[in-house]
Amino acid sequence: MAEQRVGVVGGGILGVAIAREVVRRRPGTEVVVLEKEDRLAAHQTGHSSGVVHAGIYYRPGSLKADLCSRGRALLREFCAEHAIAYDACGKLVVAVDPDERGRFDALERTATDNRVPGLRRLAPEEIREVEPHARGLAALHSPETAITDYAAITDALAGDVVAAGGEVRLGARVVDLRRQAVGLAVQVAGAPEPLRFDRVVVAAGLQADRVSALVDGERSPAILPFRGEYLGVSAAKRDLVRGMVYPVPDPRYPFLGVHFTRRVSGELDVGPNAVLATRREGYRRRDVSARDLRDVLAWPGSWRLARAHWRTGVEEVVGSLSQRAFMRSASRYVPEIGVADVHRAGSGVRAQAVDRDGSLVDDFRITHADGVTCVRNAPSPGATSSLAIAAHVVDRVWP
Repeated sequence: MAEQRVGVVGGGILGVAIAREVVRRRPGTEVVVLEKEDRLAAHQTGHSSGVVHAGIYYRPGSLKADLCSRGRALLREFCAEHAIAYDACGKLVVAVDPDERGRFDALERTATDNRVPGLRRLAPEEIREVEPHARGLAALHSPETAITDYAAITDALAGDVVAAGGEVRLGARVVDLRRQAVGLAVQVAGAPEPLRFDRVVVAAGLQADRVSALVDGERSPAILPFRGEYLGVSAAKRDLVRGMVYPVPDPRYPFLGVHFTRRVSGELDVGPNAVLATRREGYRRRDVSARDLRDVLAWPGSWRLARAHWRTGVEEVVGSLSQRAFMRSASRYVPEIGVADVHRAGSGVRAQAVDRDGSLVDDFRITHADGVTCVRNAPSPGATSSLAIAAHVVDRVWP
């Protein structure tokens, strides 16, 4: 007889990692992962760039900083154990304008405080030693920043769950979640009876606010979907970038700016931008959902965000519509790759949590109450941190 029944809503890397942590730490617990799509890692996980972050950007002492550092080490070990591609190809964060110096110096202090392994500050001639075709006034080199295949990792995590006696149910869309006198009832679309659990973990990504609100009525923070589009670099120019080349980010935003990213497949991408999407799971500009649009317009934080940052939003839209505009900034870092060398590639949608006051939620946000744990915000480096987030959740659910 199972010690407890635990339901996990969401079949992305985070939900499956939490399920695996439960079955590993609490043998005998019956764990069921509920995923509404017909496959795991269907949305954010499967559309990510595959970057394994080293902790350069995150406020020291934050959950992001702590769990990213721990998660990267755990992820590297997991990939080695399961023969999953993991390439520590390294990353440069490059300053190209003198007016970036202040932000660049602040970023170096943050990365140093976070003990990013192997971090070095490079002069212009040293930049070319690492990335011969990159240009800049100064750069931070993070040799341990890596790339991997997060969909493959999710499948391997699910394999561990099933091997330990857990269950993964696909096509299981949760439409109701409520507390009862004893335990919790989770209603799956089309099922005649609700599933009964002692504990439930919600890790629903792009639907995190909606599923969480089923049990506690709390909508804040709301999820706003931001589509990130990529351009692929032609085969003739792919080898001009050995690893990754990033700009110095704007600290007002959680997005890292358009950058060059190598994939474990050998391809080289430029992107992503960050355009407010008209559908939470819409990967094309023509994808529109009336419900999703209505929710964006009804959320007071959306209007406050728009008033504060509309100019940046317009610039992102222009870059989305014009490859020339998209590449204008990227080519400053690698001048030999221009608009003639790229083509439209894939895209992803980021679940960006926004508070009522219009502020972009930067840190991970995880709540616990009466048997339900809700992961309300876990954007990048959520995938990098997934195994550490799983341990963090289980530590707090079963202290």
